[in-house]
Amino acid sequence: MDSAPSDNALTRTGRRLSQRLQHFLDRTSPHTTARWICLVVALFCYVARVSYLRGFYIVSYGLGIYNLNLLLGFITPQIDPELEGPELPTKADEEFRPFVRRLPEFKFWYASLKSILLGTAMTFFRFFDVPVFWPILLLYWFVLFFVTMKRQIRHMIKHRYVPFTFGKKVWKGLGRKGLEMKAASGGSNGGAGSKEQPL
Repeated sequence: MDSAPSDNALTRTGRRLSQRLQHFLDRTSPHTTARWICLVVALFCYVARVSYLRGFYIVSYGLGIYNLNLLLGFITPQIDPELEGPELPTKADEEFRPFVRRLPEFKFWYASLKSILLGTAMTFFRFFDVPVFWPILLLYWFVLFFVTMKRQIRHMIKHRYVPFTFGKKVWKGLGRKGLEMKAASGGSNGGAGSKEQPL
């Protein structure tokens, strides 16, 4: 009889904590730069701890493989053009479809942060410090990284997509100088053509 109320209390507490975490995540969602700075700080703390302890190389390797997998999901389109056909328009009259990621930026950040925090927590338990020859793991990770990125870049070139938004042209309106030129030319339709013609 006593286990049912305690289960309800645990369930309510778990639900309350989950709601608070979700509320916090929702509030951090628009602050992209601050979130990534926090991730870099967490990664720096992890690297400093592993360097100081001179161990936990297998945990670091697992962390590297997991984050490489997340990166691939981040730069891969949601619909693979090889399986679904061409996603981007091949003719001028076709509709443009923007690049949609398989793994959105926020989920990429959150999963990566969780993995780094879990890896840091694992460094507090010595049984995760499996003795391995770390240069082999590091070399294998770099080979895996370069082979995977080479394949992904070929995929990008073949299907003509760029998974990053910086550097792309974005319409920002006329600006102050454009508005001054527009006002000087005679209004919204521009110059002499802006006056109505009598019937």
